[in-house]
Amino acid sequence: MHNFLLAAGPLLMADPTTELAQSFSPHGVTTLTPEGAIKPTGPWDVGTRAGDFIFVAGMRGIDPKTNTLVQGDEARIRQAFLNMKLIAESEGAGLRDCVRIVVYVTDMVRLRPIVNKVQEELWGKPPYPPRTIVEVRRLNQDDIMEVEGTFYAPAKT
Repeated sequence: MHNFLLAAGPLLMADPTTELAQSFSPHGVTTLTPEGAIKPTGPWDVGTRAGDFIFVAGMRGIDPKTNTLVQGDEARIRQAFLNMKLIAESEGAGLRDCVRIVVYVTDMVRLRPIVNKVQEELWGKPPYPPRTIVEVRRLNQDDIMEVEGTFYAPAKT
C-alpha cells in the first residue's frame, strides 16, 4: 500500500520500503532515489520503475559515501556494477533479474577483460543477461567505464 501526498505539481508517492519516489507520468512511471545511491550530477535520476521493469541509469565507479571515483580499474568497475545493483535491489530485483545491460568503456582492449571478470564474479555462473559493450572516446569526469541495466521486478500491488 502506497501513501500519496498531493503537492503543487506532480503526484508524490511515499513507499515505506524506499526513499521518496516521484511519479512524473500519467501511467505511473516513478523515479527512484534509494538510500545509499550516488547523487545525480545533472538533470537525471538514478533509476525509474515502469510497471514490472526497473531502468537503471548509467552507473560509474563512484563511491556513494564520498561521491568520488574509486581508485583502481577493477575496483572502479566493480563499484559501477554495485551501484547499479543497489538501485535494482531497492525495487526487489537482483542481478539474476537483469534482462539487459549496456557497458561503455574508454579502452576496449584493456577494460573488457576486467568487465568480464567482475561480471562473472558478481553473477556467479551463467546464464548472464544480454550485454552490449561499446568503446567510447570519453566519459564524464574522464571515467573509464559506465554500466546501465534493465531489470524485471513485478510491481507490488
